Amino acid sequence: MSTYFTAASFKFLRSLARNNNRDWFHAHKADYYAHVRGPFQRLLTDLQPVVAEVSPHFRADPKAIGGSLFRIQRDTRFANDKSPYKSWQGARLFHERRREVEAPSFYLHLQGGNCFVGAGLWHPGSDTVRRVRHFIVDNPASWNTAAHGQRLRRRFELDDSEMLVRMPRGFPPEFEFADDLRRKNFVAIRAIDDAVMTGPGLLRTLRTDLATLAPFVDYLCAALDLEF
Repeated sequence: MSTYFTAASFKFLRSLARNNNRDWFHAHKADYYAHVRGPFQRLLTDLQPVVAEVSPHFRADPKAIGGSLFRIQRDTRFANDKSPYKSWQGARLFHERRREVEAPSFYLHLQGGNCFVGAGLWHPGSDTVRRVRHFIVDNPASWNTAAHGQRLRRRFELDDSEMLVRMPRGFPPEFEFADDLRRKNFVAIRAIDDAVMTGPGLLRTLRTDLATLAPFVDYLCAALDLEF
């Protein structure tokens, strides 16, 4: 079993949060490569066959640019916070058709005290949300299994950080899963202890996580006419 991240990974990200400026980052770029980006790329390489077991249509791509890793640089063009860097590193295990249509993805987040794994649709567009809501109404039994079944809910929670106050227009208020129709995001998420992220069992843990999330992602793919 391999280890990927270490205490130095969290130390670098904490230091970046305290020294969020370009001069500091460029002076410590070698640490970023050695303790954050490099280990994440090794993990993504090892996750490729794991993802293929879950679905042949999803990818774990270790390329530094254009792959699964999100840029450490923040897009500050329209943000009030002009800090140039994120204080975390994230990676998306994406659908092969992600550039054609909006698609669900798996996600892994590295940040001391806030590591997590999840999957679904985060901040989807209005047309995507509408399609998922209609699919839930038309297929409630399979939604119950995919999103509320014991297999998923023993390990994951549905994110409810952003919800509509009222039922969206045109949907039946008496519907069995009315609360789910008020969701703005369709995401299942689970926290990962720092010790697990730095331990030798991380890949095995993620294999279990991705397999557990697969039916939920499969349902969202079906709602959007995407292969799984």
